[in-house]
Amino acid sequence: MRDNMRPSDGATPYHVGFLLVENFTLISLSSALEPLRIANLQSGRSLYRWGLVGGGPTHQVCSDGIPVTLDYTLESAPTFDLVIVVGGIGIEQSLPRPLISWLRKQAQRGVVMGSVCTGAYALAAAGLLDGYQCSAHWDCLTVLTDRFPRIACNNQLYTLDRDRMTCTGGTIPMHMMLALLSSRHPQALVDAVADMLVCERYRADVEMQLVPMWSRKVEMQPKLKEVLQLMEANLEEPIPLQELADFVALSRRQLERLFLKYLHCTPSRYYLKLRLDRARRLVKQSSRSIVEITSMCGFVSTTHFSRCYRKYIGVSPRVDRLNCQPELQPAANEALSA
Repeated sequence: MRDNMRPSDGATPYHVGFLLVENFTLISLSSALEPLRIANLQSGRSLYRWGLVGGGPTHQVCSDGIPVTLDYTLESAPTFDLVIVVGGIGIEQSLPRPLISWLRKQAQRGVVMGSVCTGAYALAAAGLLDGYQCSAHWDCLTVLTDRFPRIACNNQLYTLDRDRMTCTGGTIPMHMMLALLSSRHPQALVDAVADMLVCERYRADVEMQLVPMWSRKVEMQPKLKEVLQLMEANLEEPIPLQELADFVALSRRQLERLFLKYLHCTPSRYYLKLRLDRARRLVKQSSRSIVEITSMCGFVSTTHFSRCYRKYIGVSPRVDRLNCQPELQPAANEALSA
């Protein structure tokens, strides 16, 4: 963990700069900023301060067409503790040279660099993600993978890799910022912030983002869509990869290439994610035993199921179930700290 991401003593506000790219998504900005505001409110102190930076002289226009007033131009911006690039529509065409140069200078000063939505493309274009794990909105992953081979792109909701924080879009930046708060403050404050945001559960960084079935990328690949439908319909008794390939008259290797190109993961990893997503819903929302859930989600043993669940969710199924029962929270906390 970088020094400027370590737990805060509250003496000096942590300064976050949001770099707004042309046609940025307003929901991603709000999702990342609001946890900081509420942390100040709940603590009664100015733990965080922030500023909006852009290439324009006075404002930046978001994808909704709403002009947002800037606090700083690139020339007047101070050195921040953390800079988050807020991306949006058509970011490949929205990166003037001064913006790229400014990002590089911030990184050279030791600033933690982050991104939300498609903002990872700007960091990649500045050469600031080489050798790092990276998360981005699913609609941006293909171009990132193709144009920047030195980056380890993944399909996770968000990624915290050393001094880089990258995230998908929508409301997921809220969960990344809650993870940041967790690294710097007592859990009681983080829980209070989540409660104010009506956030029922924290999304773990290892969770995978859902690539919608209606995505034009999948719709244009009918065989891939058919395989995804087969997977969804056969979670209790998973179909072997070779049989899935045979169903759609593809070789196993051809099917693997389709998954890697359009879903950025292997067929087996995607299938496992579907099964674990179902398992977690059953763990959190039903009274079925772990043994029953193991069988219902196609795992051969509770040991294997628990190992996969812990790797994907971050805690065991039993602890995850306890975490959603307030009266058992102390027991869950003890288990987590064991």
